[in-house]
Amino acid sequence: MKKDDLQHDDSMWKGAPGNGFLMAQYLRERATAAEVYLWERLKLNQFQGLKFRRQHPIGIYIVDFYCHQKKLIIEVDGEYHGDLEQVQKDTERTDFLNFQGLHVIRFSNEKVLTEIDSVLEEIGECCKE
Repeated sequence: MKKDDLQHDDSMWKGAPGNGFLMAQYLRERATAAEVYLWERLKLNQFQGLKFRRQHPIGIYIVDFYCHQKKLIIEVDGEYHGDLEQVQKDTERTDFLNFQGLHVIRFSNEKVLTEIDSVLEEIGECCKE
């Protein structure tokens, strides 16, 4: 496999550049309340025994949560994700991640903070697939 051949990269980083790891660390230190709340339920393999990573670089993107075993990405979105420009960027991002063989699910900050059981149930359903 060529180093630049992201289509055949089975690693959990899909060719992420070095600065992506620094940015991921920066984002972990500045997590939103919703991200912290969900992380408390996902960390330390406590959710169905699965290992989740937070603020994980994949290609040129950094995803909020990633389970490599299930190829599942969880995004927790603030209000700005409703803006037309951001919707287009999120669509491009999801298309890239889907092309990598990954499944993306999204939740609003509000849903994570007010309906955590429903969020966890939906994540659990995705993990069954």
